[in-house]
Amino acid sequence: MKEIVMYTVDYCPFCKKAEMLLKSKDIPFKKIDITKDEDEHRKKLGEYYDIQGRVTVPQIIIGGKRIGGFDVLDKLNNAGELDKMLED
Repeated sequence: MKEIVMYTVDYCPFCKKAEMLLKSKDIPFKKIDITKDEDEHRKKLGEYYDIQGRVTVPQIIIGGKRIGGFDVLDKLNNAGELDKMLED
Protein backbone atom coordinates (compact mmCIF):
# COMPACT_ATOMS: atom_id res chain seq x y z
CA MET A 1 0.00 0.00 0.00
CA LYS A 2 1.30 3.45 -0.87
CA GLU A 3 2.07 5.79 2.00
CA ILE A 4 -0.40 8.56 2.79
CA VAL A 5 0.83 11.74 4.44
CA MET A 6 -1.65 14.36 5.53
CA TYR A 7 -0.72 17.89 6.62
CA THR A 8 -3.29 19.29 9.05
CA VAL A 9 -4.04 22.01 11.58
CA ASP A 10 -5.86 21.21 14.80
CA TYR A 11 -8.87 23.50 14.17
CA CYS A 12 -9.69 22.41 10.60
CA PRO A 13 -13.02 20.59 10.09
CA PHE A 14 -11.94 19.29 6.67
CA CYS A 15 -8.81 17.78 8.21
CA LYS A 16 -11.00 15.94 10.71
CA LYS A 17 -13.30 14.73 7.90
CA ALA A 18 -10.31 13.42 5.93
CA GLU A 19 -9.00 11.62 9.03
CA MET A 20 -12.41 10.06 9.69
CA LEU A 21 -12.71 8.88 6.08
CA LEU A 22 -9.29 7.21 6.14
CA LYS A 23 -9.87 5.68 9.57
CA SER A 24 -13.30 4.37 8.53
CA LYS A 25 -11.57 2.46 5.71
CA ASP A 26 -8.73 1.28 8.00
CA ILE A 27 -6.22 3.08 5.79
CA PRO A 28 -3.04 3.96 7.69
CA PHE A 29 -1.71 7.48 7.26
CA LYS A 30 0.95 9.75 8.69
CA LYS A 31 -0.51 12.94 10.13
CA ILE A 32 1.70 16.02 10.27
CA ASP A 33 0.15 18.77 12.38
CA ILE A 34 1.45 22.14 11.21
CA THR A 35 -0.55 24.23 13.70
CA LYS A 36 2.65 25.52 15.31
CA ASP A 37 4.50 27.70 12.78
CA GLU A 38 1.56 27.31 10.42
CA ASP A 39 2.51 30.17 8.09
CA GLU A 40 6.05 28.86 7.63
CA HIS A 41 4.84 25.30 6.96
CA ARG A 42 2.24 26.49 4.45
CA LYS A 43 4.93 28.48 2.65
CA LYS A 44 7.24 25.45 2.50
CA LEU A 45 4.43 23.20 1.28
CA GLY A 46 3.58 25.70 -1.44
CA GLU A 47 7.18 25.85 -2.60
CA TYR A 48 7.78 22.10 -2.43
CA TYR A 49 4.58 21.08 -4.24
CA ASP A 50 4.46 24.16 -6.50
CA ILE A 51 1.05 25.22 -5.18
CA GLN A 52 -0.16 28.48 -6.66
CA GLY A 53 -2.05 30.81 -4.31
CA ARG A 54 -3.05 30.05 -0.75
CA VAL A 55 -2.02 26.66 0.60
CA THR A 56 -5.05 25.08 2.26
CA VAL A 57 -5.27 22.12 4.60
CA PRO A 58 -5.52 19.28 4.63
CA GLN A 59 -2.87 18.62 2.03
CA ILE A 60 -2.94 14.92 1.25
CA ILE A 61 0.00 13.16 -0.36
CA ILE A 62 -0.38 9.60 -1.70
CA GLY A 63 2.77 7.78 -2.73
CA GLY A 64 4.65 11.08 -2.94
CA LYS A 65 2.03 12.71 -5.19
CA ARG A 66 -0.08 15.59 -3.87
CA ILE A 67 -3.76 14.97 -4.55
CA GLY A 68 -5.14 18.03 -2.73
CA GLY A 69 -7.61 18.24 0.13
CA PHE A 70 -10.66 16.53 1.58
CA ASP A 71 -12.96 17.26 -1.37
CA VAL A 72 -10.61 15.45 -3.77
CA LEU A 73 -10.10 12.57 -1.32
CA ASP A 74 -13.86 12.19 -0.88
CA LYS A 75 -14.47 12.33 -4.64
CA LEU A 76 -11.81 9.68 -5.27
CA ASN A 77 -13.32 7.47 -2.58
CA ASN A 78 -16.89 7.84 -3.89
CA ALA A 79 -15.72 7.02 -7.42
CA GLY A 80 -13.89 3.89 -6.22
CA GLU A 81 -10.56 5.36 -7.29
CA LEU A 82 -8.96 5.79 -3.86
CA ASP A 83 -8.41 2.08 -3.30
CA LYS A 84 -6.84 1.77 -6.76
CA MET A 85 -4.49 4.69 -6.05
CA LEU A 86 -3.25 2.99 -2.89
CA GLU A 87 -2.18 -0.20 -4.65
CA ASP A 88 1.57 -0.62 -5.12
